[in-house]
Amino acid sequence: MKKRQLGRTGAQISEIGFGAWQIGGSWGDVSEEDGKKALNAALDAGVTFIDTADVYGDGRSEKIIAEVLKARGGDRPFVATKAGRRLNPHVAEGYTGANIEAFIDRSLKNLQVETLDLVQLHCPPTDVYYRPDFFGELDDLVAKGKIRNYGVSVERVEEALKAIEYPNVATVQIIYNIFRQRPQDLFFAEASEKNIGVIVRVPLASGLLSGKITRDTAFRADDHRNFNRNGEAFDVGETFAGVPFEVALQAVEELRPLLPADVAMSTFALRWILLQQAVSVVIPGARNEAQARSNAAASDAPGISPESRARIVEIYDRLVKPHVHHRW
Repeated sequence: MKKRQLGRTGAQISEIGFGAWQIGGSWGDVSEEDGKKALNAALDAGVTFIDTADVYGDGRSEKIIAEVLKARGGDRPFVATKAGRRLNPHVAEGYTGANIEAFIDRSLKNLQVETLDLVQLHCPPTDVYYRPDFFGELDDLVAKGKIRNYGVSVERVEEALKAIEYPNVATVQIIYNIFRQRPQDLFFAEASEKNIGVIVRVPLASGLLSGKITRDTAFRADDHRNFNRNGEAFDVGETFAGVPFEVALQAVEELRPLLPADVAMSTFALRWILLQQAVSVVIPGARNEAQARSNAAASDAPGISPESRARIVEIYDRLVKPHVHHRW
């Protein structure tokens, strides 16, 4: 497993992390036992970065992580969580130092630690990024010793660019994959210049870039790929990267001929993301041990030829870009 630096945090972490949304909820039926096995498999494969949030299963994901790490002992991986989405209603006015501190206190208890490695604002309303007073309150929480670092998880490139104007924002989590290429246009260069850690989520476009989803694939009622197809519960860009389902399936079929022999599409898609040196870590999720091991193996997968890279851009520009590029 290759390592990269997580921006100005100085932490050296595995370039493939473990996204813990699936083991929390909103991905159909993932038992606690399967979640623990998936996380253990990832850690056994050399993963040293875990990403979760306080709302993933209302704390279930954080608690599973705490139990697994306690049972394993030894060197502790870097654990990032998120805060803010527990606000109801989820509005900019709710982002206060007191509210975020209360959420952080809950995560400290769930994760069974005295200090959180990294807290990310969980896709807050855009207005929050224009409130320097609030970011000052995050500095106060660092001074109190409750968090070591803070960052943001964003929906839009514009939010990311605004966030990194604040001197103590250490990381940005953003959607980037073969179907969402806009971050590479400007944001990655700006992040590199300012030594910002870049955490890439939704790397497989909610499973589409695994190549295993078809028109006949059925999703359970409690799977966001069923209930959030049109953004009914949260930003539609989080589900299938915002690409219309039929368009995405066509693009997947056009990508298949580019796969090297014996390389899975999911591995190929993760390898493509890691071509960007600005990326610190990519955080695919896993529902079971096999998926976790497959994700981790992408760190050592073959490279991608210039011809294939050019073809990926052509497929994106022709099929996908008109639907997503201007929105996020």
